[in-house]
Amino acid sequence: MDAIAQLHDAAERIVLDPKYHEILTLLKGLRNGIVYGAKVRFPHALVMIFLFRSGDFRTKLSMVLKATKTHARNLGTFALIYKSSMLALRHLSPTGKERQYDSLLAGLAGGYYVFGRGVQSSVNQQIVIYVFARVVLAYAKLLVQPKAASSAGASSSAGGLGLIKDEKFAATLRERSWPVFASLSWALVMYAFRWHPETVQPSMRSSMVYIYDQADRWDSLRNFIWHNK
Repeated sequence: MDAIAQLHDAAERIVLDPKYHEILTLLKGLRNGIVYGAKVRFPHALVMIFLFRSGDFRTKLSMVLKATKTHARNLGTFALIYKSSMLALRHLSPTGKERQYDSLLAGLAGGYYVFGRGVQSSVNQQIVIYVFARVVLAYAKLLVQPKAASSAGASSSAGGLGLIKDEKFAATLRERSWPVFASLSWALVMYAFRWHPETVQPSMRSSMVYIYDQADRWDSLRNFIWHNK
């Protein structure tokens, strides 16, 4: 027990030592990316694959674990590359401080290496599309937010882009932008699903087939209420 206590104390001294802080942030970022990716993907894959994919139990379980591993690995790798790039750019800066566009360059590096190269897996497509949708919303807010305004983020003191000067027009955009965005998103995806279903992401296409296409077909009360054919 004494040896274990000594190892614990030594490890705690290391993690609390400021000289190891930078390297430990990389490890913690890697760890958090892996944990978060697994927590998000596992229940989603479990439901989607067991409900909408064909195959026996072992095949479906293997698909769930593979999707979870891919999501966890990619988020962990991206976190490691992003934080490593941010540290490198900060050390390369003449002032030794983070510059405004360091996060842009670090995100570009991580995004290309993890999500942009090679085969476009369904997991990667889902992650990127998820990010893109939220980026559109975030920058739509920046367009109407004055430059002098203070954002909610701890390090976002520069305010918005201030491209729209007319406050009345900006208020109208803020009020109506979400209904337009939501309506157009559903209009476009339903059109694509109806006339070009091969272009829709596979898991989303499977769920849409279940909801919309299979609603048109049944040959018994059992298939109408519970099962689809």
